Amino acid sequence: MSRVYNFSAGPSMLPEKVLKIAAEEMSDYRGSGMSVMEMSHRSAVYDEIIRDARSVLRSVMQIPENYKVLFLQGGATTQFSAVPLNLLRHSGKADYVISGQFSQKAYEEAKRYGDIRILASGRDSNFSRIPQVDAADIRPDADYVHICFNNTIFGSKFARIPETGSIPLVADVSSCILSEPIDVSRFGLLYAGAQKNMGPAGLTVVIVRDDLIGKAREITPIMLNYKVAADNDSMYNTPPCYAIYICKLVLEWIRDDIGGLDKMAEINARKAGKLYDFIDSSRLFTAPVEVASRSMMNVTFVTGDAELDRRFCQEADQRGLVNLKGHRSVGGMRASIYNAMPESGIDALITFMKEFETSCSK
Repeated sequence: MSRVYNFSAGPSMLPEKVLKIAAEEMSDYRGSGMSVMEMSHRSAVYDEIIRDARSVLRSVMQIPENYKVLFLQGGATTQFSAVPLNLLRHSGKADYVISGQFSQKAYEEAKRYGDIRILASGRDSNFSRIPQVDAADIRPDADYVHICFNNTIFGSKFARIPETGSIPLVADVSSCILSEPIDVSRFGLLYAGAQKNMGPAGLTVVIVRDDLIGKAREITPIMLNYKVAADNDSMYNTPPCYAIYICKLVLEWIRDDIGGLDKMAEINARKAGKLYDFIDSSRLFTAPVEVASRSMMNVTFVTGDAELDRRFCQEADQRGLVNLKGHRSVGGMRASIYNAMPESGIDALITFMKEFETSCSK
């Protein structure tokens, strides 16, 4: 069977070149006589893999020297706990921007550990736009401000990085990391589950400024303590070895085949632009997110008829356009068009949407 176009929100498509390299090296990694899945994480050959992964990520994202790159486990959801446990260091206060379901979950979890306040919320617009963040509304003694930079479920994204002054900005970038350049120095901490744009499920990446490490609460579990991870080069225990290896291959693909994040952003803008342009001109489909808040990675759209939406997804599956069903909490459709989605996938989707629209007008 030929490969399908997988529009899943995550785990998502991986670059075909990465899959081919992984297949070639599956049983014998570069003459080692074993798979990466079999080798000791303390071995010299694996040490080179994890060091290279960290080095390429630093290079591709232009991460400043005063930030640590941590390869962790537990998904971004575990960071909903780890962030407050490590960063509620002085006042015990933090301000959260609620722009969708995952920022709401992060807020609910953080409330277990401190004085957590909603700074701004998009709930009144049903999350069809990113809420306005006013720096003057941030509590001056807050330990950090938290945002979810791209909202996978609703298909929205911050168009610009909020100004927080001297207060560290923390961002969940799970569904937009590596999609475009980002000024890491504007943030105190970035975290991302890898399974959307970096690699397979099982790996979580945290990029944290040095001065925010080392003041975790005493109750912080060892595996959630950033200092423990940093002091042990992300190998306090066995890391997700194979996921880190695949992440390294993805990073090398972005660097060598795509040409870096500037080029990646150009490709992604073109892909998303094509799809949004068709939706905006369509007589059947509409995009619920306001133009200024639209995501390049997760394009949500509806027909306005739940039965038509169901039929669209069913027929799309038969055409090899899979996982277009929207999140169960919002319905409709969602095309997650992460880095590995080729432009031909967008063209195929638009062609099918045109045909479906025509069939519905008869």
